[in-house]
Amino acid sequence: MGKFKIEAEPRSDVGKGASRRLRHAGRVPAIVYGAGREPVSVTVDHNYMFHAIEDESFTASVLELVMADKTQKVVLRDLQRHPFRPVILHADFQRVRDDEVIRLSVPLHFTNADDSPAGKKAGVVVSFQANEVEVSSLPGDLPEYIEVDLAALEPGESVMLSELKLPAGVTLPLLESSPESDYALVSAIFIRASQGSGEAAAAADAAMADGAEVPAGESDGAAGDADGSDTDAGEDADKAE
Repeated sequence: MGKFKIEAEPRSDVGKGASRRLRHAGRVPAIVYGAGREPVSVTVDHNYMFHAIEDESFTASVLELVMADKTQKVVLRDLQRHPFRPVILHADFQRVRDDEVIRLSVPLHFTNADDSPAGKKAGVVVSFQANEVEVSSLPGDLPEYIEVDLAALEPGESVMLSELKLPAGVTLPLLESSPESDYALVSAIFIRASQGSGEAAAAADAAMADGAEVPAGESDGAAGDADGSDTDAGEDADKAE
């Protein structure tokens, strides 16, 4: 049995006016299509949908749509929301078959970032460039999420899409069609790129935190520059006279 079960009712009236009345009654207009069958207009409970989509696995799972005592497997393909009100306006569900491969975006779960060498290094930030990826699999092999273990992430390194450890039966359509389209999912970057290794940036931050003074040589140099500027300005003024 699926994790999510959606109770649906058939819908006969269509149009903006009918959709507005359904929303006022706490229903969400929706359509069910695919699997070689005709599209069917239905409605689903708004409150159930509103709370279900708070679970990230809802959009990455095979759902059970129940209507007239019949259950069919579907995935959520599209969800329209009101631009500023907490209201779902419309939903699209696609039927799936157990023997047909589907493509769906699933969330990424990054673990051990803080415990990695990069996470413990001063002057380094672990930057996440993606929070989900599109996968291809049979409905029964579809994962709710993919875990990315960052325990070995070093400063300056990245974890690429091609490095994901995928469950059995799951592939990445992007890399299958275009291997050169590989990209970074997460990178450990130095806060100050101009510092190279980041050691100078870390030392400066530590000195500021401890209230350390600027080295005398640097201070004298700065004073010398200032004195030189004053002398030059005086000479220029004398020449002008």
